[in-house]
Amino acid sequence: MTKPSVAVVAGSQLADYHFGEDHPFGPYRHQAFLDGMDRLGLSSQVEWLEPVQCDIQSLQSFHKNEFVEMVRQRSDEGTGFLDSGDTPARKGIFEAASTVVGSVLEMIDKIMDKQFRRGFVPIAGLHHGYRDHCSGFCVFNDCAIAIEHLRRQHGLQKILYVDIDAHHGDGVFYNYDSDSNLFMVDFHEDGHFLYPGTGDVDETGCGPAKGTMLNFPMPMQANDADFSRLWPEAEAFIKLVKPEFIILQCGADAMKGDPITHLEFSQKSYQLAAERLSHIADEVCDGRMIALGGGGYNKENISLAWPVVVRAML
Repeated sequence: MTKPSVAVVAGSQLADYHFGEDHPFGPYRHQAFLDGMDRLGLSSQVEWLEPVQCDIQSLQSFHKNEFVEMVRQRSDEGTGFLDSGDTPARKGIFEAASTVVGSVLEMIDKIMDKQFRRGFVPIAGLHHGYRDHCSGFCVFNDCAIAIEHLRRQHGLQKILYVDIDAHHGDGVFYNYDSDSNLFMVDFHEDGHFLYPGTGDVDETGCGPAKGTMLNFPMPMQANDADFSRLWPEAEAFIKLVKPEFIILQCGADAMKGDPITHLEFSQKSYQLAAERLSHIADEVCDGRMIALGGGGYNKENISLAWPVVVRAML
């Protein structure tokens, strides 16, 4: 029997990245994904990997030392917040957040070693994290640390980051907006209506990086038809880039019925993005692509959106 081409990370240590039963980013998200995988009959078609915790050095490749230390301290104490009030300092959150990062880096290593063509990490894609602070339920920015890891450990330069989460990926965008080798495509609900209020269409990168980033702010109630109408522009840009590695952040909160956002995508948009990116990855970078679950606060939507991404990557 041939080994699966796609690997998926799952396990209790990864599921432990949450902020309690009453928080939007609750503990149910991991199981919702597993249920969806079973429902589509995909569980036997992928290789399942255990979560792993990263070391301090990996966190410090992007985040400031003082910030990492502050998270560790507050995690040990288990009281207060890690930001201005959205992200509780739950006991053990340091270890859980480090496991998100470690699982992403381990998956990247296995893809780069040609053990798998592609990988999926459901509890990941924490795209609001900044170098010196956390925001929007995102403690450590695994997307940004992944970019650093691909460059430092694997010598890649030209990396493509695609984000279809309902929220703008500000923690990636503003930390790399003058980096001419990070290419970014971000579909999100217009910042006039939704946190973090950024990602205007005229923001395309700064200085030497001008033109390396595309923002697609979408109106409330934007749907699959709107997404598919805009996708060809994104794809034309991606094909010109010819990336060496593709990162997809596929937050399920752009689906209709999410309790904290206002977009109305169905599975179709997730399938379109993941299918086309997989096809491009096969054409230009040996299939190398990782997808990260991102946001999503409706259990049913998670069980619909993420497994469709995995299926498309297969």
